[in-house]
Amino acid sequence: MIQKTKTFLLTLFVSLFVIWLSVEGWAFKQFLTQPISSLQEPKVVSIPKGASAKKVAYLLHQAQLVRHPEWLVWILKWEGKAEQVKAGEIEIQPQWTLEELIDALVQGKVVTYPVTFIAGETVKQSLASLAESPKMKFVVISDDVSNIQSKLGLERSLEGQFLPETYFYAANETDLSILKRSHEALKTVLNEAWKNRAENLPIKTPYEALILASIVEKETGYAPERPMIAGVFVNRLRKGMRLQSDPTVIYGIGESYDGNIRKKDLLTKTAYNTYRINGLPPTPIALASADAIQAVLNPAKTSALYFVSKGNGQHIFSNTLTEHNKAVRHYILNQN
Repeated sequence: MIQKTKTFLLTLFVSLFVIWLSVEGWAFKQFLTQPISSLQEPKVVSIPKGASAKKVAYLLHQAQLVRHPEWLVWILKWEGKAEQVKAGEIEIQPQWTLEELIDALVQGKVVTYPVTFIAGETVKQSLASLAESPKMKFVVISDDVSNIQSKLGLERSLEGQFLPETYFYAANETDLSILKRSHEALKTVLNEAWKNRAENLPIKTPYEALILASIVEKETGYAPERPMIAGVFVNRLRKGMRLQSDPTVIYGIGESYDGNIRKKDLLTKTAYNTYRINGLPPTPIALASADAIQAVLNPAKTSALYFVSKGNGQHIFSNTLTEHNKAVRHYILNQN
């Protein structure tokens, strides 16, 4: 009788154990293959730098994203990924499975944020845009421009030293890192364009090309015209004529510019007023796009020496002063 009881209890225990294993196995399979949560929209979770697999698992559990944190730890260890979890903000997507979550944790698929430098804006405007960027670590933005210039290793003015583009960064990336990336991008574009420049240009260095490109950028927002605008300025430089570019006058006026250029402004000599100085101003006057740089180093072949706005964002080009004055009367003074 005792033996039968022992056999019965053992059988019962084994049966219960098998049932338990089956339930756990089913739950584990569900854990692996089913969505990790019932999210209806993406959720951002910040993974601390240096966090262990266990800490990450329980952080996700507290965020109600993982039901069994101990299983996540075990799987990370089993797959040899426990030490590979990357820090940063992870955007958990609805319907993600565990494997998709692990892939995001290990590959560092972190949330990124955009910051845009706009062609034609000044460095002051670029730094202002940078200062408004969320989740960025600011280490130089409050510095004097000369200090930022020094930290970037620049011998020349900070003006125009960044490529106008949209840059993406992760939380806690520094403003200095973004500026370095943008400057390196500019150097790449400028150096490549310089290597493939047209022959016999009156431009001696890549920096001079950047200066002229910034003027072209400010003269027109109509991209197809940039090579023609550049061609006019190149022709004037060849002939020793002053550039007579209004944007350089405005830059020279600085913060006192009120939206109108007056005759006295054209006559006031500043380092940037190309109505009063020969050749190029000492620095760029704005961020120059890759297209503007390309236009300056491969300008249109033209005889034009003048251009005037048609009032629709485009320009009329003239070979002689007589033709130009006629265009000015028609488009600016509204005289036939």
